[in-house]
Amino acid sequence: MRKLELKIPPVAVFLLMCTGMFAVDLWLAEPLLRLTFPRVSALLPFGLSGVIGIAGVREFRKAKTTVNPVKPETASTVVASGIFAYSRNPMYLALLLLLLSYACWLQNAITFAFAPLFVLYMNRFQIEPEERALEKRFGSAYLQYKQKVRRWI
Repeated sequence: MRKLELKIPPVAVFLLMCTGMFAVDLWLAEPLLRLTFPRVSALLPFGLSGVIGIAGVREFRKAKTTVNPVKPETASTVVASGIFAYSRNPMYLALLLLLLSYACWLQNAITFAFAPLFVLYMNRFQIEPEERALEKRFGSAYLQYKQKVRRWI
């Protein structure tokens, strides 16, 4: 299964998940979840996603390191400031929140199952290979960072 490691950009994985959620919602036309305020419920994770995602990109830009998730070996530094003091993967967390927002919008309970699928895929095929590359590149600095900061939240 190493063939899939770092091959599909996280945004593409996110879009595939959204497509799956849309297909499930079309297939099950009747919503299986009734939120009192579905659009408002979708706004909170949507807004949080924007704040977290932008904060992550901003910190990478400030540190002048790559934001390219399929080439972690080109990173120039361990970014541990700003949002990265709370999450090692804020951009992936932002995508997860967008998936949850979309599930709230669709009001279909089955679509919420795509969130853990996204996490499982990202952990196995994106984050673990990234972490191996960063450990190889930065050694103890990255290992210390991993001990201090959680992978997601």
